[in-house]
Amino acid sequence: MAVVTEHAARSRRGTELWLLLLAVGVAMLAYGLVGVGVDGTWSPRVLAYGGGLAGLALVVHLVLRWRAPYADPVLLPAAVALNGLGLAMIHRLDLATGSAQAPRQLLWSAIGVVAATVLVVVLRDHRLLRRYTYVAMVASLVLLLLPLLPVLGRTINGARIWIGVGPLSFQPGEIAKITLAVFFAGYLVTARDTLSLAGPRVLGLQLPRGRDLGPILVAWAGSVGILVLQRDLGTSLLFFGLFVAVLYLATERTSWIAIGLVLFAAGAYTAFRLFGHVQQRVDGWLDPFAADVYDRQFGGSYQLVQGLFGLANGGLTGTGLGRGRPDIVPFANSDFILASIGEELGLVGLVAVLMLYLVVVERGLRTAIGVRDGFGKLLAGGLAFTVALQCFVVAGGVLRVIPLTGLTMPFLAAGGSSLLTNWLVVALLLRISDAARRPAPPVADPARPVDPGAGETQVVRTV
Repeated sequence: MAVVTEHAARSRRGTELWLLLLAVGVAMLAYGLVGVGVDGTWSPRVLAYGGGLAGLALVVHLVLRWRAPYADPVLLPAAVALNGLGLAMIHRLDLATGSAQAPRQLLWSAIGVVAATVLVVVLRDHRLLRRYTYVAMVASLVLLLLPLLPVLGRTINGARIWIGVGPLSFQPGEIAKITLAVFFAGYLVTARDTLSLAGPRVLGLQLPRGRDLGPILVAWAGSVGILVLQRDLGTSLLFFGLFVAVLYLATERTSWIAIGLVLFAAGAYTAFRLFGHVQQRVDGWLDPFAADVYDRQFGGSYQLVQGLFGLANGGLTGTGLGRGRPDIVPFANSDFILASIGEELGLVGLVAVLMLYLVVVERGLRTAIGVRDGFGKLLAGGLAFTVALQCFVVAGGVLRVIPLTGLTMPFLAAGGSSLLTNWLVVALLLRISDAARRPAPPVADPARPVDPGAGETQVVRTV
């Protein structure tokens, strides 16, 4: 006999606070061990660093208690742990190279946390974003076009994806990841019925009508085309994956996966034939130890090979923080920060870091499953898939599973625009998860007699 019992939803904010203390403690320990490994002493800045990180985490925690008490209790601690470990590793590389990226990264962390906090406070209901579906599309194209402007645009390492004002530089394409996700979710939640049911059938596949798919194809093709002009093929791959993933979530048709893989193969082959730097990266991936590829001045495999040597040097448990040589690898604090972690923390530490990303993605997908409205499902699912795809592409490039793309690991790698964008992604997932975990409003008892004179009414809202 089945027994129905009432289950009271719990906010789990206390659990979040304990997990935050653990995340900050792990980050402080890593920061302190860097000093022990380098010169045998604890850095006097450990308390200041830990206090700053704990203060930022506490601000978000208190805002969640105020504005989103039912938000997922695991997302924020996982993001804080990744951000803190990234700061510790960047500080370790600063000591080896004499640079000063860690204070800059801490500043961008503060900016990202403040932006995420403001977003949680201002955006009381994620469904409000659906009103700005086409505004998000236009904003995405504008953000991607900004680096092509002759005054603002800057070319760094062969890619024109930056804008700069004075000493400050920013990558607007990072923000476009969020605006495109909003547009895809907003449009597809409206058109998914026609995309799923209407259209011709070709070779066993149900294809949509052109007028239904046209707007989203225009936005996707425009975004990818601009990125190809900017020579940023890694981000264009990310946008393509987001496009296919949200389309699949909206229509639940596996044919889109097959069509996406075919289009990806065709696009990859075309890019290989047209662009020299893509050919160089494929050469470095296929035969990195060849002398002519290794010694090539531009586009060679020196970075990849040194990263693999570092991972091999780390072995299972690593050399210990501050005791390896990750500084030999070019861009060790950004593109190859996973190789730096793998060398000094070993395979065990590398898997632990990847597990933290898995937690973020799993909580994002769980939010997509739990939320009640279609727009929230598509937006949360698209954002979670974007984080997963970016981690796979970066880790696959460093481990020589796929060619290098130039993307960076979320939260870990040095870079202000990436850090700011990923904190905004976490804020959106927290806001949607609050709606997903919030108890449903009580249903009126149908057996209770209605008093016509009581003035009661029933409001039906269409969402």
